[in-house]
Amino acid sequence: MELINKQYRALGTIISLSVAPPATESVLDQADRLIDTFEDHLTVNRSQSEVMSINHQAGIKPVVVSKLTYDLIKTAVTISRKHLGFNVAIGPLVKLWKIGFKGANKPSDEAIQERLKLINPEAIRVDDEQHSVYLEHKGMELDLGGIAKGFIADEVKKLWVNQGVRTGIIDLGGNILLVGPSLHEDAKWNIGVQNPIKERHIPLGVLHIKAKSIGTSGIYERKLILNGKEYHHMFDSKTGYPIANNLASVTIVSDRSIDGEIWSTIAFYQGIEKGRQLIEDQDGIEAVFVTRDLKVEVTSGLINLFSGVDD
Repeated sequence: MELINKQYRALGTIISLSVAPPATESVLDQADRLIDTFEDHLTVNRSQSEVMSINHQAGIKPVVVSKLTYDLIKTAVTISRKHLGFNVAIGPLVKLWKIGFKGANKPSDEAIQERLKLINPEAIRVDDEQHSVYLEHKGMELDLGGIAKGFIADEVKKLWVNQGVRTGIIDLGGNILLVGPSLHEDAKWNIGVQNPIKERHIPLGVLHIKAKSIGTSGIYERKLILNGKEYHHMFDSKTGYPIANNLASVTIVSDRSIDGEIWSTIAFYQGIEKGRQLIEDQDGIEAVFVTRDLKVEVTSGLINLFSGVDD
């Protein structure tokens, strides 16, 4: 028996959805429609969405949004205010550097310092009664990015489980959420962890696990090279520059995709020593850390579940 697979364009990437029979292609199409609905609410990649309405009214007035959008923003703001390395207000800084997009550049230090004033999550006001969000300063922007993608993957899984899908793969552009047992004899899944210096889909190692979310934050997807120096797209909210440490990637294994998105960002920011300890302290969250010189460290729950790949 083979999985039924279809690819769609959404969330600024190619998404790949797969299910095992007796589920049919129709559940893939339903998932795609659900993704489109959520994208209409949450995207910052087009001029209109609920999130963009909040950004357009920054420094002007609060914007009332749907409960779905409000709850996700509130989650993102709550985490951002812990100042662990995840920041939902990072948008103005991302747009200044444009790494991974047309016009990528290294901005002046003055321009960076100006943007740092606009990325403070404490300046986001959320109102539980009104379901409204207000960005206190003109020029502020929310960027739900990965956390929105994680939330959407979890919602697709809920849809499939409710429809009786027994086995499936939700791949929203590289971050993967597995549903049910695999088709292998032992019912486990084999998921590659990307080698950060090789082409896409060439793994450094393989996770042999039951159905989980596998989400990665890494420096290899989007970068800018200027005068021999490399700048990646993951920014430090304190300095305004790309995070400076020896990590190439952090892959999080968790039950929910949204947790993978949050903790891969935080663990990358914290670096291998602090990040590893932080992950060890979280129930149900495990991590694979890969350094720029390709050293691999895994948290205690993955010691027997990760194996390296020989060249």
